[in-house]
Amino acid sequence: MAEPALNADGPVLRLTGISKRFGALQANDGISLQLHAGEVLALLGENGAGKSTLMSILFGHYTADAGQIEVFGRPLAPGNPRAALAAGIGMVHQHFALADNLSVLDNVMLGSEPLWQPFSRRAAGRRKLLAVAQQFGLPVQPDARVAGLSVGERQRVEILKALYRGARILILDEPTAVLTPQESEALFQTLAQMVAQGLAIIFISHKLPEVLRVSQRVAVLRQGRLVAQAPTAGCTQARLAQWMVGHAVDAPQRQRAQAVGELVCALDDIHTTGSGHDRLRGLSLQLRAGEIVAIAGVSGNGQVALAELLSGTRRAVAGQARLHGQALPPSPALLTQRGVARIPEDRHGTGVIGDLSVWENAVAERLRGPVFSRPLLPGLRGLRQRAARAHAQRIVSTYDVRGGGLQAPARSLSGGNMQKLILGRALMVPASTRQPGPALIVAHQPTWGLDIGAVAFVQQQLIAARDAGAAVLLISDDLDEVLALGDRVAVMHDGRLSPARAAHEWTREAIGLAMAGSAA
Repeated sequence: MAEPALNADGPVLRLTGISKRFGALQANDGISLQLHAGEVLALLGENGAGKSTLMSILFGHYTADAGQIEVFGRPLAPGNPRAALAAGIGMVHQHFALADNLSVLDNVMLGSEPLWQPFSRRAAGRRKLLAVAQQFGLPVQPDARVAGLSVGERQRVEILKALYRGARILILDEPTAVLTPQESEALFQTLAQMVAQGLAIIFISHKLPEVLRVSQRVAVLRQGRLVAQAPTAGCTQARLAQWMVGHAVDAPQRQRAQAVGELVCALDDIHTTGSGHDRLRGLSLQLRAGEIVAIAGVSGNGQVALAELLSGTRRAVAGQARLHGQALPPSPALLTQRGVARIPEDRHGTGVIGDLSVWENAVAERLRGPVFSRPLLPGLRGLRQRAARAHAQRIVSTYDVRGGGLQAPARSLSGGNMQKLILGRALMVPASTRQPGPALIVAHQPTWGLDIGAVAFVQQQLIAARDAGAAVLLISDDLDEVLALGDRVAVMHDGRLSPARAAHEWTREAIGLAMAGSAA
């Protein structure tokens, strides 16, 4: 593949008047952007602002309704990923697309040779891969099996795949979402070396400190329109946040827990079954009233097993798990009755039932109780629909769930509104019970993929629940969130948990080492 010639006199990428509509939704509305060689442009916006649609148009997955794209001064054929690759555009998604059972070299070369070619030019491919790796400071072992690589090493392979194919414009989608602080730092150094050699990078991230650090310019989308462009120098996090949501966003403010209450839940030497690293191996943890314990770690190291254990959907095969001094029942319904609230990681897959209405999802976890059902016949209960709808309306009003009303299907909600519905269901008890809020809240990635306004809202609700006396377990990949909310912090790696220490006793470097499996 011929490498595109750099045009030092003009932009390497020009988007002019890009518009795209999906039914009644105007996803992109007349967006015009330019990107120059040796530049990092940060692309920001809330969920649904149009970032993904715009990048999908650029990479050929969608065809724009209007507008045009020029790459290195030449028109880019619309709706053709092969044309985008040939023009020098590469994309690294936050969810890697690598074959675990193949080597690094096999993954990099996969799809780069014609299917009808009777043999693979592996020797030439190896030489080219090593040359690219050396040029951009990305050390790699071509014969290493991808399954044995760390998350940071896998990302390096994804970047090398793009560079191997001649990419001179690189799109990075949430590139640090699953990296340790040390891996993120290594990535930033790599980006600096890449732009020094003339590459142009579009950097998509919700982590504003990173945006301010790595980019030269920022472009902000809101409701499908380009609302701001500016040099990064002189911008602040507050200004970027205001551009993104249209108003000032106040970060949650709170005092650290002064005096914790009684022991709510105790896990002692817990083991579970599971595939790969998704299991618990001798985990011990205590959760007390009036305290947030935050769990850091690279996703896939047992966090799912821990959340499912405390939600009643996974059993321990060894060790003791106790709630209020009694054995933890492996039953979601019983745990809900005993004051355990869950905010699951996958809001679409397990958080809601998409085809059911908002009001049905709002009461789904309490349908077996006496508040929303009544006995009809032995073994048969009927729904108290008026009470259920009234409770759902309280959740929608209190948590500002927008999106079509109580009858709207849950799948029609935006990510932020869906998460607010789940949050309200977990935290708000029916008024007629006159009971306090939940005793234990298991919040697994509660702000994953949310815009900055929704993040602030969710975090403030968790703080308020803690201040009201709940024990909160926060499991998050976002280290900033862990350090901002956690009264105590522990780190998961390979199903094991470090001791939970006061947040101020940790440094980011120590957490990063623990996330990678080294002693903190």
